[in-house]
Amino acid sequence: MRLATWNVNSIRARVTRTVEFCVREHIDVLAMQEIKCKTEQFPYAAFEEAGYHVAAHGLNQWNGVAIASREPLEDVEIGFPGMPGFEKGKEGPDLPQEARAIGATVNGVRVWSLYVPNGRGLDDPHYVYKLDWLDKLRQYTSDTLAAHPDLPLTLTGDFNIAPTDADNGDPTVVEGATTHVSPPEREAFRAFEAAGLTDVVRPLIPTGYTYWDYKQLRFPRNEGLRIDFILGSQAFADAVHGAEIHRNERKGEVPSDHVPVVADLDLSGADDDDDLPMIFG
Repeated sequence: MRLATWNVNSIRARVTRTVEFCVREHIDVLAMQEIKCKTEQFPYAAFEEAGYHVAAHGLNQWNGVAIASREPLEDVEIGFPGMPGFEKGKEGPDLPQEARAIGATVNGVRVWSLYVPNGRGLDDPHYVYKLDWLDKLRQYTSDTLAAHPDLPLTLTGDFNIAPTDADNGDPTVVEGATTHVSPPEREAFRAFEAAGLTDVVRPLIPTGYTYWDYKQLRFPRNEGLRIDFILGSQAFADAVHGAEIHRNERKGEVPSDHVPVVADLDLSGADDDDDLPMIFG
């Protein structure tokens, strides 16, 4: 399986580029974030003509997530259990959920496409929401792997966190002044390791950014951030034998400000395992 994650920053504006990338790079599964359209507005036809099944979730012109796969998508799930909502100026347990998480099973692998809240500012309610959202995702992940320790599970997407100083090359992103690099955010990211996940790309590609702001010549100056990740359970990580960050996708016409991150998996060892759960609710 060749799996990729990509914050496409409006799929309708970049559908041709996205599909061409998938075909050219022989992508089997693509997790997309910031599709920026309602579910019914997603350009399904372009993907289907290229041989992909698609599950999408979008509520408006903001946020939105999707998964495209050459194989059928099973057990599609919108949002993870316990996922908090957000509404500016309001608090409580029943706030509306944003379109930030979609999960599906492909060939026994549980894939999540995630668009973690930005946080906006260290003193913004959205920052508190971001930390709560990450904690609830960690708890869900921990519970899932405790119940199914051999499950090939991957959390992919835009985490809006640069977990180490080596992941931050943007001079405007400063600890103590901005989000993405604050100690609580980095601690929240590290907590996924305790929950049973590992970054499967970093051991193979120790350096490199995945996002460059459109402003101030950030890309030509290579002043970027590494904020897009593929995190995997032990069963998933054991199958990974290659990875790529497609920096050149930040070039050319109408690029996203993010680039695809790819992991190659050999699932032959899992094909004979009839006990892998097909979940979840």
